Amino acid sequence: MLITGVDVETTGLDQAKGDRIIEVAMVSVEVVGDRYIPKHKFVQRIDPQRPIHPDALAVHGINYSELIGCPTWDAVAPKVQDMLSKTDLLVAHNMDFDGPFIAGELLRVGLTPPNLQTFCTMTNARWATPTGKLPKLQELCFSLAVDYDSAKAHAAEYDVLVMLQCLKRGVKRRFFQLP
Repeated sequence: MLITGVDVETTGLDQAKGDRIIEVAMVSVEVVGDRYIPKHKFVQRIDPQRPIHPDALAVHGINYSELIGCPTWDAVAPKVQDMLSKTDLLVAHNMDFDGPFIAGELLRVGLTPPNLQTFCTMTNARWATPTGKLPKLQELCFSLAVDYDSAKAHAAEYDVLVMLQCLKRGVKRRFFQLP
């Protein structure tokens, strides 16, 4: 089975109001027994051609000036669509945000999002917090003894890599049941 972990950073939270993806990270691993064999990695910053909302900037710390000269989404989207089309299971920590954001951005540039099985490490990990709330990625890492560096957090690639470590440990311990 080919699993692809994904994370995006955006200009804000509302795609309907014009918010765009500014960073995408996708890491594919082939699952063979309990081994996760790295296969493909795609990490790209993107020029959204619009300002970044201050609340979003406070989370990911990516300034618009860092994106000048990066490709725009229309150049990146075919690579994202191609990688998605080759995966068996798309995994994200907050799939309810990342999945629709990616699909909406693909549609915006005239590409059809692939119909994929998905898994969310956030909605499937209420067990990771004492109150049963949706866990932040840091809380999920803590519950599964995955090292988490808050100085590296909210960089899309870092978040995908630690999320995939959590997925592997969660499956091994039977906390996660993959489709």
